[in-house]
Amino acid sequence: MGAYAEEYARSIADREAFWAEQAAAIDWFRPPQRVLDADRAPIYRWFRGGRLNTCYNALDRHVISGAADRPALVFHSAITGQRRTYTYAELLERVAQFGGALIQLGIRPGDRVVIYMPMVPEAVIAMLACARVGAVHSVVFGGFAPAELASRIDDARPKLIVSASCGLEGAKTIAYHPMLEAALARSAHQPEHCIVFQREQLRADLVEPRDIDFAPLMRPGAFEPASCAEVEATDPLYILYTSGTTGKPKGIVRDQGGHAVALAYSMRAIYDIGPGEVMFTASDIGWVVGHSYIVYAPLLVGATTILYEGKPVGTPDAAAFWRVVAEHRVKTMFTAPTAIRAIRKVDPDGALMADHDMTSLRTLFLAGERLDPDTYAWAGEKLAVPVVDHWWQTETGWPIAANPRGVEELPIKAGSPSMPVPGYEVVVLDGSGDAVPTGTDGAICVRLPLPPGTLATVWGDDQRFVDGYLTTFDGHYLTGDGGYLDEDGYVFVMGRTDDVINVAGHRLSTGSMEAVLASHPAVAECAVIGVADELKGQLPRGLVVVKAGIDTPPDEIAAELVALVRDEIGAVAALRRIDIVAALPKTRSGKILRKTMREIADGLPGAVPSTIEDPAVVEDLRPILQPGA
Repeated sequence: MGAYAEEYARSIADREAFWAEQAAAIDWFRPPQRVLDADRAPIYRWFRGGRLNTCYNALDRHVISGAADRPALVFHSAITGQRRTYTYAELLERVAQFGGALIQLGIRPGDRVVIYMPMVPEAVIAMLACARVGAVHSVVFGGFAPAELASRIDDARPKLIVSASCGLEGAKTIAYHPMLEAALARSAHQPEHCIVFQREQLRADLVEPRDIDFAPLMRPGAFEPASCAEVEATDPLYILYTSGTTGKPKGIVRDQGGHAVALAYSMRAIYDIGPGEVMFTASDIGWVVGHSYIVYAPLLVGATTILYEGKPVGTPDAAAFWRVVAEHRVKTMFTAPTAIRAIRKVDPDGALMADHDMTSLRTLFLAGERLDPDTYAWAGEKLAVPVVDHWWQTETGWPIAANPRGVEELPIKAGSPSMPVPGYEVVVLDGSGDAVPTGTDGAICVRLPLPPGTLATVWGDDQRFVDGYLTTFDGHYLTGDGGYLDEDGYVFVMGRTDDVINVAGHRLSTGSMEAVLASHPAVAECAVIGVADELKGQLPRGLVVVKAGIDTPPDEIAAELVALVRDEIGAVAALRRIDIVAALPKTRSGKILRKTMREIADGLPGAVPSTIEDPAVVEDLRPILQPGA
């Protein structure tokens, strides 16, 4: 039995013993009285009775153990050129200082604090300070539209908002304070105060007495530094909102104890990162990836984390990520496949890599969307390191399936995020809730209880949690993703279950068609959507972005792609129309807006979410997508 198989079997056969063992990696003020509390099943709670502080585990204990001078947080702005390294002692000093300010402003354990900031160290300081004093933070992606920010303010009902005067997106300066003002004008709930970090690129006009300048709060001696509040393991650490199907934002609640234990375990087992090693997660603190693997997980294990302000291309070029790796001697890098495809489109031969010494890099992790085999192969060839696809969700907070590099380096299969992570009992079910045969598509689910670190509930609404995730299949968490398990137990995630289309009675995965399209040497990015058809119910339709420097006429490329899908999948796929387009619409986190494109193609308005990166891309596609076009 291999190391992974043994560890996975232990995690399922005796969950309590396994997670009690992992909990020993965390410092507790009072050890848990119960490892797993099933009294309110299907809502399970981990480490009931334990008392701890997440900030203490992320900062104080490393300083106490002699790592005060070790780099904790490195700020790397590709836009301003700014670099700043905070040691564990320096970061602790600033977090305790800001925590003292929060206490002076009346923040107590359990109070909510909304954080609406760009990728600057002050945002991380604010998050950790909330954890230090026991407040519940809710980070809203910097630059979110006022209506979306307002809905989150009304749901979380924060006592305080921490914001900034502006954010930087490439060459653009985005004024945050006017958007915050507009959000507050729409909100029924009003915070007592707003703390505003003034950036030199654009200063905000503060509204007294509500608004408070961030800088004076950080002057030594302004407040007594905050000590660590002792909180229950089952108390909430943060709320992170995802879009709900009802239009009402869905606040995913992460608890204190399970979160700390799970993330510390994931750093050892999956990412193979320990004290003093450097992790670069190219995401944003507004997303779950940023919460977990920019802010909390690296600090929990005493590693160094990179806070990157910039984009994969254009700030200033397609070597931006490689510059970070070389400059800071990064061991593990984590980003989205979209970022790699963007780099590849601009620099298809990887020529810009040659200018940077990336010998420190051991692994590239990719997540956030399906990793097509072509992108996987390109990254592996150019970087000459293992490329690890892994799969997880905002709701889970850490990976469901991955190649556990710290336990055992399993063989990599292109198109698969590898095996279920210890703690996750992954099953694939049909519409009746029965397990499907190996290799058969179905709904990917996780048998309850979910492991520590996953969502505890939906903020303020346990029933919404149960109804949305736990009732479709009794005793299981519904991931909302479809796919299959192969004969070796590898997970293959083919897309959201609503991305499975029905063509004349045949259930077809758009993800499978995308994988074929992406294998064509001219294709940089692609998406396949199901479009309503009077005869066959639905027909697939492809949209493709070609690589830079391709001279082949678009009609020829489209014809080759149609033939390729027919050869690889068969005529049953019925993919006959492919449009070559300049760009695909995406969220800021890099997910392609397939649902929006599908709605437009079906003659609907095509809702454009607040998370979209560039609304103009959708408008450019409307004439192409609309029925009859």
